[in-house]
Amino acid sequence: MLAEVLIFVPSIARFREDYLLSRLERAQIASLALLASDDMLSQDLEAELLQNAGVLNVVLRRDEMRQLILDSPIPQPIVATYDLRDPGAAELIRDAITRLLERDEQVVRVIGNPVREAGLLIEVTLETSRLRAEMIDYGLRILLLSAVISVLTAALLFFAARGVIVAPIKRVVDAMQSYASAPEDARRIITPEAKVLELREAEMALQTMQTQLTGALRQKQRLAQLGGAVAKISHDLRNILTTAQLFADRMEDSADPAVARAAPKLVSSISRAISLCESTLAFGKAEEPPPRLSRFALAPLVDDVIESERLAAENEDVSFSVNVPSGMTLRADSEQLYRVLANLVRNARQAIVATGEFGEIGVSATESDDGWTLIVQDTGPGLPPKAQEHLFSPFSGGTRKGGFGLGLSIAADLVKGHGGTLDLARTDDTGTTFRIVLPKAVLRFEEAAE
Repeated sequence: MLAEVLIFVPSIARFREDYLLSRLERAQIASLALLASDDMLSQDLEAELLQNAGVLNVVLRRDEMRQLILDSPIPQPIVATYDLRDPGAAELIRDAITRLLERDEQVVRVIGNPVREAGLLIEVTLETSRLRAEMIDYGLRILLLSAVISVLTAALLFFAARGVIVAPIKRVVDAMQSYASAPEDARRIITPEAKVLELREAEMALQTMQTQLTGALRQKQRLAQLGGAVAKISHDLRNILTTAQLFADRMEDSADPAVARAAPKLVSSISRAISLCESTLAFGKAEEPPPRLSRFALAPLVDDVIESERLAAENEDVSFSVNVPSGMTLRADSEQLYRVLANLVRNARQAIVATGEFGEIGVSATESDDGWTLIVQDTGPGLPPKAQEHLFSPFSGGTRKGGFGLGLSIAADLVKGHGGTLDLARTDDTGTTFRIVLPKAVLRFEEAAE
């Protein structure tokens, strides 16, 4: 539209100027014919000359004298005078637009320079109806030509864009759809072919992503198959070890001193093997069930966890403290929250016992407008740097020697299922603090697991 305006407006202004100049030229020729005949033309011939020139009157100034050469009755007063001897572009455009918008019949005066210096100036009066009609006709032709050029340009742009941009993009989309239907098939990975640099970079990035994703899917499939095999082996091995543990328990009552000394170590080893099998089976489940949210008092649940660990640490130099308001209730799955707290407290107890020194474990809870915060802290030796790097990763984030790193991973997944977070707040040589944050806002489990 801007191009249309920049083309149409100057063109119509130029057409109007040429039209008026042509009328001045015709009027000059008619006046010269009259002068050549020494004013001996008949009135009919003068009227014919004016009609051919398309004007009403002609005034020619020669030798400082203003002379009315040809005249005819003027149907109405003159409303405007236009001087074309040195017009400005803005003036011509303004007068042209005004003439197009003015629909009433008017009489105007036009002044210009005579052709070939045949006088000082020439002045004519004319009606504007024919001028406006000629301008409209010319404008329509300009608009039609512009429309044709625009259509051809749009067609060329369409086919150019379709060939250079749309077709390669459609190819990328088709490649993505084909890959999505079978991402394990490496034959469906796109091969960059685009000529446009940006599209080729997009294809190369897509190729890299598809290659990595295909490799990850293959690895995931192999790991899934391996996990299924490990789960089956762990199930059968747990049954075998359970039987071995029964016989090992009986060996502790043996009168043979050598057997009595070896039996506790054997029982400990078998217990660890059974624990590994059970942890592997628990982690190998497809997914944890969604939490069953309900309101319950937090203090009794924490007391149960502490009491269980207190019994396990009966002969160990570990103390426990609880700082949970007696009236605090929260909305969560009590069984899953018990497992989370039990894992954290058990890890803290085992870390303190491993040092052989006295230690303390504390569980506290606070409530705010946004949610509940549970703190589990101990005075143990802190977590080693290697354990901190993969703290919540299964089989790689073990916090103690002989651990498998499943407890914290399972605990983090359970808290995440509530829409909350489990993170390491502090760890150094004076102890470790874990923080659990459970939101009060009720989210869909699918959103909470993202």
